[in-house]
Amino acid sequence: MSIRTIVIVVIVVMAFLGGIVWQSQMQKAQPAPQAQGAEPQGQQGGGMPPGGAPAGGAQVAPPPAEANPGLAWNVPRNWNTSEPKPMRLATYGIPALGGDSEGAECAVFYFGPSQGGGVQENLDRWVTQFENPKDPQRSQGSVNGFPIYRISVKGEYLAPSGPMMQSSGTKKGYALLGAIVEGPAGRVFFKLTGPEKTVAASKREFEDMMKSMRKS
Repeated sequence: MSIRTIVIVVIVVMAFLGGIVWQSQMQKAQPAPQAQGAEPQGQQGGGMPPGGAPAGGAQVAPPPAEANPGLAWNVPRNWNTSEPKPMRLATYGIPALGGDSEGAECAVFYFGPSQGGGVQENLDRWVTQFENPKDPQRSQGSVNGFPIYRISVKGEYLAPSGPMMQSSGTKKGYALLGAIVEGPAGRVFFKLTGPEKTVAASKREFEDMMKSMRKS
């Protein structure tokens, strides 16, 4: 075999081997295929670990059960049940009486067992919602075995509202009838506020509602 033929054979073999090495390196450089629908590593949506459980292993809490103080009462016939309001168990609208230009409102609050603060604490707070309160009247007793604490006060009402209970404007000639009932599942707070004449005319109905307290 001539030297020329040997050189040609060597060149062909080297070219062939070089092609094989180049193809092998190109295959290693390509990313491995992913399963259909899989997200790239480190890019799973929402920071959720596999299985969809919240990060840290925390469990999603179920919605709270409906508030139930274990009490029932009769609502006066001429009182209107208003639309639900935040933090209230119920709200009743009372039509204006005795020549007043606006009606009154009775709000009912229940925060759960051992919640909502102490009795005297709340009675004192209701008094402080008036400027120059006129001789607040307090009493206590029981209704069908449930302890009840009452208060009545008149004066310039600061009309607290909002999460921080800021005054929404002073209302002169206002009155408040309040009652706190120790129910089977915690205290229930009844707060009737409005112009003096309407509140005075509604006192008997408010008392009748308190007398109707019973276990639900």
